[in-house]
Amino acid sequence: MKFTCNTKELSVACNNVMRAVSTKVAIPTIEGILIECGSDTLSLTGYDFEFGINTILSVDVMEAGDIVINAKVFCDIIAKLADEFVTVETNGTSVSIISGAAKYNITGIDANDYPELPSVNSSESIQFDQSLIYSMVSQTIFAVADSESGKPVYTGLKFNIKDNDFTMIGVDGYRLAIRKEKIDYSGDELDFIVPKKTIRELIKLFDGDNEHKLEVNVGRRHIIFEIGNYSIISRLLDGEFLDYRSALPKAISTTVLINTQDAINCIQRTQPVIENNQKNPIRCMFDNDEMRVSTVSSLGRFVDHTHANTSGERVEIGFNSKFILDALGASDTDEVRIELAGPVSPVKIMPLQGESFLFLVLPMRLRNEN
Repeated sequence: MKFTCNTKELSVACNNVMRAVSTKVAIPTIEGILIECGSDTLSLTGYDFEFGINTILSVDVMEAGDIVINAKVFCDIIAKLADEFVTVETNGTSVSIISGAAKYNITGIDANDYPELPSVNSSESIQFDQSLIYSMVSQTIFAVADSESGKPVYTGLKFNIKDNDFTMIGVDGYRLAIRKEKIDYSGDELDFIVPKKTIRELIKLFDGDNEHKLEVNVGRRHIIFEIGNYSIISRLLDGEFLDYRSALPKAISTTVLINTQDAINCIQRTQPVIENNQKNPIRCMFDNDEMRVSTVSSLGRFVDHTHANTSGERVEIGFNSKFILDALGASDTDEVRIELAGPVSPVKIMPLQGESFLFLVLPMRLRNEN
């Protein structure tokens, strides 16, 4: 194998593909990048048995072939080269990397030892604007669980596509985020759960150009995302997901209309006296057209209030401040509607009009502050 290409382009591609290389399993093959040369293209692949990234570059190929090279070593070498172009040549598993006066000789691994990536048999692909997916992910991924200590299925973002309705749902047992959009889709219903890691890596590849559509192909166990010259393949999560519709409170006793940023600022001012290692709740009281916020810890006390249009019963309720701030921060409207069904029921946060997003946050039990 022998090829020459632009050093910077190769470095960018290597760093993107490297994010799918295994860091947990000490198997030399999957700690590497699979490099494959065709007649005039270079393919780079990283894969850790659950998640893979592949990209194709146009290069000058003198000899087709393939090799696996340790990802960290290869990326570090390419990143440090000063010349505009680099030539990579193999002789068996010996690899020469030449750029200007710099020359490296390292050892690779036979490409036949690299695991085969799963295939996805899908009769129909769906295309999305990058901006739409980025917006929907930004408003839901904060509610996806970080660990599998609860239900492993909650470590993924749920997609549901049916009859022109596109819904994303994230849940971690303490909060729920739902984002809805209308799209042009008339195929069979699609319902699948993508791991949080895959979604995070996917949006890093977005370039903000809606001319480059995100193409999605969904199989029974795996999914492929294609954006520009990159492909991401990932396993799908399997398990019983929360019936989020039944989790929503039905009887609302109090409705609050409040400026989103005013609410965020008021709650953020509690942070200096909240102990990071303790689950100190903030106390929110909704009454008399204001939201009153207070908290008490060994570090001190805090109380503040901001204007809010309230209707219905007076409610005093406790929250984990991070959870309520995450929900308010994900709201993309100047004002939000907060609906409450009492001090022990989840709170709903929505736009004033429509149902483009809905956030649900479980309350915390309050102690007597005296």
